[in-house]
Amino acid sequence: MINAPFEIAGHRIARGANKTVHLPVSTLPDHTPVTLSVQVHHGKNAGPTLFVSAAVHGDEVIGVEIVRRLLRAPQLKTMRGTLLVIPIVNSFGFLNRSRYLPDRRDLNRCFPGHPSGSLGSRLAHIFLKDVVLRCDMGIDLHSAAIHRTNLPQIRVSPGDEVTGKMAAAFGAPVVLTSPLREGSLRAEAAARGTPVLLYEAGEGLRFDEMAVRAGVMGILRVMRSLDMVSAKGIAKAKAEPYFCKSSTWLRAPAGGLLRTFRAEGETVEAGDLLAIVSDPFGGTETDLSSPSAGILIGRAILPVVNEGDAVFHLAATHPRASEDTVEDLATQLETDPLFDEDEII
Repeated sequence: MINAPFEIAGHRIARGANKTVHLPVSTLPDHTPVTLSVQVHHGKNAGPTLFVSAAVHGDEVIGVEIVRRLLRAPQLKTMRGTLLVIPIVNSFGFLNRSRYLPDRRDLNRCFPGHPSGSLGSRLAHIFLKDVVLRCDMGIDLHSAAIHRTNLPQIRVSPGDEVTGKMAAAFGAPVVLTSPLREGSLRAEAAARGTPVLLYEAGEGLRFDEMAVRAGVMGILRVMRSLDMVSAKGIAKAKAEPYFCKSSTWLRAPAGGLLRTFRAEGETVEAGDLLAIVSDPFGGTETDLSSPSAGILIGRAILPVVNEGDAVFHLAATHPRASEDTVEDLATQLETDPLFDEDEII
């Protein structure tokens, strides 16, 4: 079926065309205008409408790089349906290298927003109304906060079959069922009929090559599963992911200097030693051991901790998972022809 022109915020995009649309948000104190920029790729033939967003938290720059590479993918030239790409949702935080908005609000707790509310509320309202609710589904890209790092993982909503199928197609090492949080984009979009898949990977204000590759390939796999792009050049994941129903943060048992012995992506058993916290004189040492079996999906990277600081994020694993899942998927990404140097640079 032939696509009709796509309209967004008064702009009309013809079938087979792409255009960057700038949605006015506000003006900075120095009179610099701030916009929410959306690049629309509108296929010649009809299909689903998908959005891909990044930097809802301004320091999560890894998603911006994933989007940049996605837009260079040759598969988009013959795409069916419509793709809306938003590299930077929270421009205020991005410019300030901050997770938050100028008033310290978390944009991902401001949804659904309001046109006359706080800055975050107004931005959330524009993004939800003009972009998210125009789509059949979406993929929202995130990373860990600064001084932490995450294993590439997918978060899905409990009981949501659509995001469950998208997660299976994505091919990340871990699929974690994660409750919806009030005020979040994922919760508000789901309540209004637009399922959103959440990708978590890497560290705030840093790039991680494998996490970027996993993100780009995962999005293309989801688009393939939706019949938006052809299968050419898009390999299926060669390993079964870890399916995790729950997770918990393991916290520093004391303040001091942290020495870690395990990294994200490693599987552990109950009682395994994960880290030791020592005082600066070396007089006392306190062990941090795993309370149960699982996979480490995130960790702190700073060696200085206070008592109670989150150190390791442990997810309970499904018995179908293979111990080689993470290594197999990393090897596949390293050898994938999509990621040669000409594509990256």
